[in-house]
Amino acid sequence: MAFWSSTSVFTSKVPRKILFMFTLSLSVTYLFYSLMSCYNSLQFPLQENYVYQGRLVTEETTFVTLREKLYSVSQGFTEFTEAERTTSVSTVKERDAEAEQRTVEWIRTQASPTKSAAAYHTTALEREHQEFSTTDSELRVNCTSDYGEKKLPQAIIIGVKKGGTRALLEALRVHPDVRAVGNEPHFFDRNYEKGLDWYRDLMPSTLEGQITMEKTPSYFVTNHAPKRIHSMARDIKLIIVVRNPVTRAISDYTQTLSKKPEIPTFEVLAFKNRTLGLIDASWSALRIGIYALHLESWMQYFPLSQMHFVSGERLIVDPAGEMAKVQDFLGLKRIVTDKHFYFNKTKGFPCLKKPEDSSTPRCLGKSKGRTHPKIDPDVIRRLHKFYKPFNMMFYQMTGQNFEWELEDDRESHSSQD
Repeated sequence: MAFWSSTSVFTSKVPRKILFMFTLSLSVTYLFYSLMSCYNSLQFPLQENYVYQGRLVTEETTFVTLREKLYSVSQGFTEFTEAERTTSVSTVKERDAEAEQRTVEWIRTQASPTKSAAAYHTTALEREHQEFSTTDSELRVNCTSDYGEKKLPQAIIIGVKKGGTRALLEALRVHPDVRAVGNEPHFFDRNYEKGLDWYRDLMPSTLEGQITMEKTPSYFVTNHAPKRIHSMARDIKLIIVVRNPVTRAISDYTQTLSKKPEIPTFEVLAFKNRTLGLIDASWSALRIGIYALHLESWMQYFPLSQMHFVSGERLIVDPAGEMAKVQDFLGLKRIVTDKHFYFNKTKGFPCLKKPEDSSTPRCLGKSKGRTHPKIDPDVIRRLHKFYKPFNMMFYQMTGQNFEWELEDDRESHSSQD
């Protein structure tokens, strides 16, 4: 009786509203500290913009006009092959339409995920991470410090082949805020029909504040790549590593020669008729180096402010300087500096090292640094003359002078790739 009487006195003195507010505040405080314990790994899905916004330049004749302008200044040299000029436009448009339709369907799927997709996502989370839930809102919070999310890339190294793209990627991967897939996905030129889900699954998991990247140098010379990348993310950042087109062509040939020793000599492949001086620009090793022609296709979809051009030559002699510009372009802190590089005199290019230890620097594989075969100086001179008008156009388009013409009298065939 004494207990009940004391209880009745207590409840009579303390209003029920105060008891209710006191209990509620304790519950909210408990929930708050529970969430704060997992704050570092609390993840919120980011909205990704995959909506196609249309071309920056709508006139379809722009590409043809520039091609005619470029080739008019090099009259006497070869044109592209007849097969390329007679490619069926309707067939290409049908393939693009089918691929774009699959992309649109993928986007709709992301907006309204299917039960199977949701089940797969939930299973993956339960398998890899520890979770807890609140019964009121069923909010799932991951408390694992290394939790990440696979995202489509925010930046892509799109070219060029044998320009120094692998060296640039490896240097960028040293940065703690960059996560990049090691192999070349070739999504926008060879695997586009597999869809964006397949592409995103190739990417490494990233935390908030990290950038997802990939590199596929063949994108730069693929006609459909600009439109396809723009339809995925119109605000993506593009990096292009360029190099003296003559040296790049010899490096390209050197790589092919190492795999197919039976191929003809460089001089034979470079000319349709050497006596007349007709250069075969349909040969891929030479065509890739007509940078202005390929860049025009990208400028129809992306402004120059979203492109950054890296000098392949300066990346060798001053890797820290070029890396500083790249980090600025990507909005990253300048963490990769000259302390991360060591020049390898044998290979002829810098190797990466960790500044905090004295371990052996990590150099690129044996496929890099091959000695170029000796090329007839007259062939090199003719190629420099062939590329000069295209280089001038490229300088005007990018607003940068790479000074490749200064190498006309140098023995570029003795350099290494």
